[in-house]
Amino acid sequence: MAAQTEKKEIVIIGGGIIGCTSAYFLSRHPAYDPSKHRITLLEASKIAGGASGKAGGLLALWAYPRNIVPLSYRLHAELAKEHGGESRWGYRRIHCGQLSAKGRTSQSKGALDSRPATGESVSLNKRDEKALGKVTAAGLPKDLDWFAPECVRSYHEMGDPDTTAQVHPCYFTTAMAELAKEKGVEIILGSVSHIDTSNGEGVRSVTYEDKASKESHTIPATDVIVAAGPWTSRVYPPAPISGMRAHSVTIRPSKPISAYSIFTEISLPPDVGRKDTFLTYKRPHSKTVTPEIYARPNNEAYACGEGDHLVPLPKTTEDVETDLDRCQDIIDYVSSVSDELRDGEVTVRQACYLPNVGASSGGPLIGPTGVKGLLLAAGHTCWGIQNGPGTGKLISEFVFDGKTKSASIGSLDPRRVL
Repeated sequence: MAAQTEKKEIVIIGGGIIGCTSAYFLSRHPAYDPSKHRITLLEASKIAGGASGKAGGLLALWAYPRNIVPLSYRLHAELAKEHGGESRWGYRRIHCGQLSAKGRTSQSKGALDSRPATGESVSLNKRDEKALGKVTAAGLPKDLDWFAPECVRSYHEMGDPDTTAQVHPCYFTTAMAELAKEKGVEIILGSVSHIDTSNGEGVRSVTYEDKASKESHTIPATDVIVAAGPWTSRVYPPAPISGMRAHSVTIRPSKPISAYSIFTEISLPPDVGRKDTFLTYKRPHSKTVTPEIYARPNNEAYACGEGDHLVPLPKTTEDVETDLDRCQDIIDYVSSVSDELRDGEVTVRQACYLPNVGASSGGPLIGPTGVKGLLLAAGHTCWGIQNGPGTGKLISEFVFDGKTKSASIGSLDPRRVL
């Protein structure tokens, strides 16, 4: 009852999926009273500027950690139903599988040079009996017809529409921010420089530099949620959170592709990749690569590769460096097994940083830090979009109820590693 009568100055640091869902659920908690509770979200660059706008958007009941996945997966479905998520952020149930394939040398220039393919594109719907026999033997579903039959070695289903879904991360994150704003949450673009904790006794204020004016401002705070993804340790140094860079591309396939998310294992030919007179060297490749490919609504495919630690975490999401060679690698890999992707148009080449927890217990870290009023919600690795709603719901319970009610998350307590 105390939370309903006392005034609160709630400050959320980070405008990614965790910060935005925290703002959404805080502003919809039964105890929230705009006349007594002020919620401010501070974001250094732009909403969904990092991994929350550049991830794949896979949702799965078989994700981890198990103590928040069911809650968050259910909340995704409820949010989509309540706010028109199917049209607003591309929510839909899908199939997911593991595909093993042998890559080919790419012959078409379509996806390799960002220009739409010209000439006739042969659809895999017109498979001959020999090709169909190979697909059947490999266990490939009939509607998963956008992989070259001669490349496929095996297919195993990981999830079906009862256990697997997807969203467009950028659209979902920005929608959560907009819906929170409708309930009175103030969103400010500014970089946090200091959290005043009164020598560890409790939070008192947050100081930030306004992005536009470059002026410094200090706002009062009774509750601070640090949800800055890989930048969390920049804001709160004790947090054992680091960043790993990940590249991805989006492709407009040469024909519509069915709703599958595919984890691939591709054996590459020695001469994979583009060769022309403009290249002075050729990047080395592993013999086997594992790009992930997610078919999205509106004839879009998202593909991502492995991470790297070659470039340190920059100041903000706007300063992330994209390695175009690594993006080209992803394009070459997926083109080696799919005509639809090979002959498609590359629409985006991008990079982001995923937050990892540097502790044996793993992550994410959700809950009190030991400093009164200071909470942590970070380290979600590749499952931030999946676990965003659940995390936001639990944060709202910590702030207004003093404890979680929707899930038991003792294993994710930040105080175990701080």
